[in-house]
Amino acid sequence: MYYRYIVQVTKHHEGFTSWPSNHSFNWNAMAVGPKRDLVGELAAAVRSNSDLHYGVYHSLFEWFNPLYNMDKAANYTTHVYQQTKSSPELYELVKRYKPDIVWSDGPMGADSNYWKSKEFLSWLYNDSPVKDRVVVNDRWGSETGCKHGGYYTCSDRYNPGTLQKKKWENCMTLDLYSWGYRRRAKINDIIKIEDLIATLVETVSCGGNILINVGPTSSGIIVPIFEERLRQMGQWLTVNGEAIYSSKPWSYQNDTLTPKVWYTSQNTSQGLSKKIVYALVLQWPKDNILVLKSPIASKNTTVSLVGYPGTFPFSRLSNQGISIEIPVISFNQMPCSWAWTFKLTNIVN
Repeated sequence: MYYRYIVQVTKHHEGFTSWPSNHSFNWNAMAVGPKRDLVGELAAAVRSNSDLHYGVYHSLFEWFNPLYNMDKAANYTTHVYQQTKSSPELYELVKRYKPDIVWSDGPMGADSNYWKSKEFLSWLYNDSPVKDRVVVNDRWGSETGCKHGGYYTCSDRYNPGTLQKKKWENCMTLDLYSWGYRRRAKINDIIKIEDLIATLVETVSCGGNILINVGPTSSGIIVPIFEERLRQMGQWLTVNGEAIYSSKPWSYQNDTLTPKVWYTSQNTSQGLSKKIVYALVLQWPKDNILVLKSPIASKNTTVSLVGYPGTFPFSRLSNQGISIEIPVISFNQMPCSWAWTFKLTNIVN
């Protein structure tokens, strides 16, 4: 099961806090700029939707903070910045806003001992107000990435392409070159919707979550090109969401014969005998014939296209796999414009 969540950048590497922090005097969203508690407002808005979970992103280090730079110059043998700024902010965020996710970032060259990560996480999981539900990532020290955490982020745009033993997340951007808003960005700098959906499908097929970064303007506006991509993805998920949100990784991630086909699956209430496999096809099959080598059909197998009525005829291949005959579908009858989901029921493997 995949959950939907939003992670807000509460403080990035420049040190400005989006909430009225007691540890960021005159450098927070209530003191200057919007003069609002942006974290509190967004947390309330997200929680008004029962399908969404709220998370906070927090940068451990700060580019321009003299206390951090002093600790860094001392090779992190002193803890002035960590004790007076970084750690107090984290405790404050959790106590005040009670997030479901704490997304830590920016450990830089300092290990988890400098950041006192073990102490914070011990409190978070044992004594904090969110101890029974909170989830964290893996960026808690220079040595913890892809090794420790509730789930792994490893590196930006992490997308291994194979099934992983540990839960993981692909955090990526709509702007191919920046995590923030760029006024001079060109249209070719923005990910194409086909590539965005392909990244989503590949990530979920391999057991990962996807976290899509959108950089707003300085006034908090989501520019039209970013809005278009998000709405397009939403349109696609409206049709194909069952292959994403209610799915699990299957025995195969991509087809062993036909390229640009990725799989997800789910078990129905009837158990394995009623297993459903979703073949997410990134490129429409040539001559309306889709050959899938990986599935083994049973005598009760049916094939359909999600969002399109009826079932399609198919034949079994000599050893393993099926060949699906797709009827001619007019443009207006197509359930979506990119990446089509073929639903295979009663699959043996």
